[in-house]
Amino acid sequence: MNAPTLPPDPPPLVTTRRGRRRLEFVAGDVQSEMRLSNPTALVLAYTRAIMCFALFVPRPRHIVMVGLGGGSLAKFCHRHFPSARITVLESRADVIALRGQFAVPPDDARLSVIHADATVWLAGRRAIADVLVVDGFDRAGLPAPLGSARFYGDCRRALTDGGVLVANVFSYDPACPRMLARLGLMFDNRLCWFDGVAGNNRILFALKAAPGAAGDSVPAVRLQARLAARAGLGARWLNRLAVRALLLWLERPQKRSERQHNDQE
Repeated sequence: MNAPTLPPDPPPLVTTRRGRRRLEFVAGDVQSEMRLSNPTALVLAYTRAIMCFALFVPRPRHIVMVGLGGGSLAKFCHRHFPSARITVLESRADVIALRGQFAVPPDDARLSVIHADATVWLAGRRAIADVLVVDGFDRAGLPAPLGSARFYGDCRRALTDGGVLVANVFSYDPACPRMLARLGLMFDNRLCWFDGVAGNNRILFALKAAPGAAGDSVPAVRLQARLAARAGLGARWLNRLAVRALLLWLERPQKRSERQHNDQE
């Protein structure tokens, strides 16, 4: 007997109210949110938590993202990491078609949005990215292939030594413990997260240490071990404060540049 054919995904929903624009795959389930007055700001808590990858890789050369959504992360990185190249893999053409409504910059020498299945695109690639963000949700949640051992293995091979994989998973997903185990296996248990900073989302950071890097010899490895021991800084309010401070640090050079530009005018 042939397997039943799944119905096609409904078109994404875009709503604009009170100065904010949202992208939803299912009504009421917000995938992305943008302030019209500040399109590059990170509105949702989980997107702010993802930026903690800068603690491990403060000056990335190439950031690869799985999932475009409303482009919040792509826009933020494009603005605040001016030396980084950003590649975004998005499996849905109808989501890519909305990039103008969410003020995603056009492709240029630094930004490229590719219509592709990430599991296919990443397979076989070696040491191409310093940061790899997996945030590819659909209406049912995280697709199973994006949480498989094979995919995590491909992600590890695609990272440079010292690179970091950022995986966004739902803490209530029944598959979450299995994904944690797979990530731990693929990344030699160099796995950590900040507790209580992203609601029902758990943002996992898996570090690919260079061969021979261990213990106190590399700052990123040392930081990962400390964060793993306490799920961040321990208290949830401290974790939230740390995320806020990191964002201010990332935004400061751009704001200083804008002030200097305004003074010159």
